[in-house]
Amino acid sequence: MWYFHSPLVVYGEDALSELESIRGHRAFIVTDANLARIGMVDLVKAKLQAAGMQCQVFAGVEPDPSLETVKRGARAMLAYGPDWIVGLGGGSAMDAAKAMWVLYEHPDMVPEQINPVEPLTLRQKARLITIPTTSGTGADSTWAIVLTDTAEGRKLALGSRENMADIAIVDPALTMNLPASITSDTGMDALTHAVEGYTTSWHNDFCDGLCLAAIRLVFRFLPRAVSDGQDREARERMHNAATIAGLGFGNALAAAAHALGHSLGAAFHMPHGRAVGLALPYTIEFTGPVMAERYADILRFVGVDRVSLGEAPRLLAAQIRTLASSIGQPLSLRDAGIDQVAFEQALPKLVENAENDATLVASARIPETAEVRRLYECLFTAQSADF
Repeated sequence: MWYFHSPLVVYGEDALSELESIRGHRAFIVTDANLARIGMVDLVKAKLQAAGMQCQVFAGVEPDPSLETVKRGARAMLAYGPDWIVGLGGGSAMDAAKAMWVLYEHPDMVPEQINPVEPLTLRQKARLITIPTTSGTGADSTWAIVLTDTAEGRKLALGSRENMADIAIVDPALTMNLPASITSDTGMDALTHAVEGYTTSWHNDFCDGLCLAAIRLVFRFLPRAVSDGQDREARERMHNAATIAGLGFGNALAAAAHALGHSLGAAFHMPHGRAVGLALPYTIEFTGPVMAERYADILRFVGVDRVSLGEAPRLLAAQIRTLASSIGQPLSLRDAGIDQVAFEQALPKLVENAENDATLVASARIPETAEVRRLYECLFTAQSADF
């Protein structure tokens, strides 16, 4: 027995107007300083105020939000007493909002205690709305929470099915002014979610179609969205792809590319989507012997037919590298600007943190310690990981 979880998804043109129909009294908006500066928070506040709600804003979420930031936001929630929480932004803001919500409902908890086993009994005080402003993280439609333990220098993969949003508002207008680099990074995140959701050891019938659809959308529309940020069709289809991929991998789990990428992001402050997207083709090569048939399925969905199973992992990794190169993504850690001395110094910690990452357990082929180290060495030198 297993479960498929999804928020109510409101998507497409003018989806943000759904906020005007929310019934409640006090909304607490969790976001970052940049979105507050450019007026996006004011846009959301105006919609909520049109519904008769008071609003308070916490705009202190940083990239890769820390445990300390979550605790600080939860204290502000407790003082304000909202009945709706709104996570507005990229994955950092939405993950922080989820974690703050848990601590708001349970002030005796700390973020590290959030897990899928212990019941949380949420929604006694508030419910959650997620509004993504980038097209990649899928945080609007998943229950995953990724926070940074700054003291330990590592990312924590947390979350419970109960902390999934009640409503996800997927409005492509919020992405129209995204820089090309952020569009590229977050698009690779969406692709990694979809590929891993289709090929984890926990893949299932309810998620397979979502993952394949998202992969096809990313291959078709991500280059257009990067090259022309005002391409409305590309923006809308990529925004949909990110949420669809979130539903897919969120109910089938992520895998080795996320374990490697989480560790890289913590060590080198690399954007999450860039880190997992860089790792993805290497982990495809590594898991090829046990997932060849599914990699062949993906190739057919992106227009590569008549592929032998033996060739599928290599060809899919090549297709992803071609896509990544076309949108300015690095293909190795050296390409990403990481110095060899810094890499070698960080390598033991990279391996340790990747092995401790919760996503690694769902990999179709779980690497041993020496293999994790070798995977990182392949990522640095751009050597094939078909070992």
